[in-house]
Amino acid sequence: MMASCTLFPSILAFLLCSSAVVVVESGIGVNWGTLSVHRLSPETVVNLLKGNKISKVKLFDADPHSLKALMGSGIEVMVGITNDMLAALSSSSAASDLWVSQNVSRYMVKGGVNIKYVAVGNEPFLTSYSGQYQSYVLPAMMNLQQSLAKANLAGMVKLVVPCNADAYESSLPSQGAFRPELTQIMTQLVTLLNSNGSPFIVNIYPFLSLYGSSDFPQDYAFFEGTTHSVMDGPNVYSNAFDGNFDTLVAALGKLGFGQMPIVIGEVGWPTDGALSANLSAAKAFNQGLVNHVLSNKGTPLRPGVPPMDVYLFSLFDEGAKSVLPGNFERHWGIFSFDGQAKYSLNLGNGLLKNAKDVQYLPSRWCVANPSRDLSGVTDHFKIACSYADCTTLNYGGSCNGIGAKGNISYAFNSYYQVRKQNPQSCEFDGLGMVTFLDPSVGDCRFLVGVADGSTNSPGFSLGSRKTVSALVILWGVYIFLM
Repeated sequence: MMASCTLFPSILAFLLCSSAVVVVESGIGVNWGTLSVHRLSPETVVNLLKGNKISKVKLFDADPHSLKALMGSGIEVMVGITNDMLAALSSSSAASDLWVSQNVSRYMVKGGVNIKYVAVGNEPFLTSYSGQYQSYVLPAMMNLQQSLAKANLAGMVKLVVPCNADAYESSLPSQGAFRPELTQIMTQLVTLLNSNGSPFIVNIYPFLSLYGSSDFPQDYAFFEGTTHSVMDGPNVYSNAFDGNFDTLVAALGKLGFGQMPIVIGEVGWPTDGALSANLSAAKAFNQGLVNHVLSNKGTPLRPGVPPMDVYLFSLFDEGAKSVLPGNFERHWGIFSFDGQAKYSLNLGNGLLKNAKDVQYLPSRWCVANPSRDLSGVTDHFKIACSYADCTTLNYGGSCNGIGAKGNISYAFNSYYQVRKQNPQSCEFDGLGMVTFLDPSVGDCRFLVGVADGSTNSPGFSLGSRKTVSALVILWGVYIFLM
C-alpha cells in the first residue's frame, strides 16, 4: 500500500512524490568512525576498503579529509549530519543550502565521491534523548531536500534517518509497532522516505540485548541454531536479528508501508570490554550475519528478501568513544586501530586483508619503573587513562588479569603512545621508564602507535557523534592501587 503525500505542502509534495523508487544492488558495507586516539590516514583507510572490495561505507559526519580520500574510489558513501546540527538545518534554508554546497555538491563532480545517502541525524528518536531532536528531523529533511533539488542532486542523493531499534516494540515480531509517542512522526517520516525512494535505516544490536539482560538466551543472539526459538504463529525465529528485523517489518506494515526497503545501518559484535565481548563471539556473529544475508534467505515476514544493505559496525576500534554504554563501546572494529584484521572474516570477497604500508612509531613502550615505590601512582594512573583508552583493564577485558603493576604499565604506555612517544609523556614524576622489550602478556597487547595519522598533535580530537568524557570513569580499575 502506497501512502499519500498529502502530509506535505503542495510544491514540496510534488518534488518528493515525483521521485521514483530506485532499486540498488544490496551488499555488505562498513561504518567508518573516527573517534580514535590513533587514526590511520584517510588514504590508508580507503586503500584498505578497496583492498577488501568493500564497496559501501557509512560516515557519521562529512569529514573533509575522509571525503577527499574517497574521491575517485567508486565506493558508495553515506555522509552524516550530527544531531546537534538538526536545529539549525530545520530552521534555515540558507543553512541547509550551505551544508549541501560544502558537504555534497563540492564532492559530487567528475572523478569525485559517490555520495548515495545523507543521514539526517543519528538515532534522533532514541528513548534516552527524551524527544530532544524529534521536532527537528522532518523540517531539516524538507530543507535539505529542497537544497539538493537546487543543486540538481535530488535524484542522485537520498535522505535517510538512521533509527535505533528502540523506536519499535512488541512481544512477538508480528505484533511490532512503533512506540506510541512516535506513531505520528514515524507515519510522516516513512511517507517522506517512501515518496523519495529512500529506505528505512535501522540499527540492530543483538549483543546489547544479551549484555543488558541476564535472561536473554545467548545462543539466540547468534545464527548457529538455538534451543530457545521464538514461536510466532506459523513463523519460527531462531535468531534475534530476524526477530528484530521482522518486528520493524510489522511496524512499517501497520503504517501502510509493509514493503518499504530496509537497510541495516549498524550491526556488529565487540571484541573486548565485557564478558560476552571477545574475538570468537565477534567472529561467530559477524560471519553468521554475513552468510545469512548473502544467502538471500530473508526472514519469515520477508522470505527471499534480505535487507537492502547491511553496514557492519565497525571498521575500526574507536578509543575516544564515550564508555557510558559500557567499556565495549571502544572495541567494535573488525580491524584493530592499525588496520590489522582481528579475526578471519569473509564478507563475500575472501578473508579480510590487513592494511598495507602502515607506519608505526618506534618499537618502544613506557612501563612502571620497577625500582620505584608506586604507592603514589593513583593520580598519574587516572590522568593517563583520561587521555588514553584503558578499558581493556576493566572486568571482562583482555587485560583484566595482569595485576597491579601491569595495570600501571598499561596505562602509562597507552598515554605514551597517544602522545606520539614524547619522552616527557613517560616521566610520571619518575615512576615511568621506556623499554624496548614488548611488555604484552598473553592476549593483553601493549600497543605501539601509528605514525601516519591525519594529525601529529598529541592527544585526540573530540568528535561530535557522541560526547567524549573529559575524564574516563575507571570502574574499579585502580582499586588495586589504593
